[in-house]
Amino acid sequence: MNFLAHIYLSFGNEEVSIGNFIADSIRGNRYKHLPEKIQQGILLHRAIDTYTDAHPVYRRSSRRLHKNHSHYSRVIVDVFYDHFLAANWEQYSKEGLEKYAGKFYALLNENYDILPEHTKHLMPYMIRDNWLVNYASVEGIDRVLKGLYRRTGRKSNMDRAADDLLKHYDVFREEFTLFFSDLIIFSREKFESITNSSSE
Repeated sequence: MNFLAHIYLSFGNEEVSIGNFIADSIRGNRYKHLPEKIQQGILLHRAIDTYTDAHPVYRRSSRRLHKNHSHYSRVIVDVFYDHFLAANWEQYSKEGLEKYAGKFYALLNENYDILPEHTKHLMPYMIRDNWLVNYASVEGIDRVLKGLYRRTGRKSNMDRAADDLLKHYDVFREEFTLFFSDLIIFSREKFESITNSSSE
């Protein structure tokens, strides 16, 4: 899953959401120096990724893209699914997406000193272009995918992935809805397991 989903699946715990957000920038066990709740967020993120990669609905979405995008298909599905989460945000949260995103950006700034260098590099672009909110539009997703295309050395065809989203929009939306309902249940159980075991 991509940024918005990982933040959302921290269930309102600010420190856990930081860990869940920065986890891709942390290798191995190089997180032991961080506060306990941030460590828990990193572990939660990794559990979510493992569950996601094995889920049959997610794999179905990925296979649909494989012909055009090969091993980048899963990266693209992650972005597509964040689009559907943002576009249908009112179904998942009582708090508006603009306010939710603003609070998270502020949280990152408040905890800037402990963030990995990669996250510190990413933050200004994320906040300036309001990625979490702009995921809600196909145009916003197109910009994200074209940015990824440039960062992969123009080898991924991700600059054209928004065309695949539009071509199969309803199918991807249905798959996201099915998958995400399962993921919420899994993540809630994993969140409670990780946080409770650490506090014992």
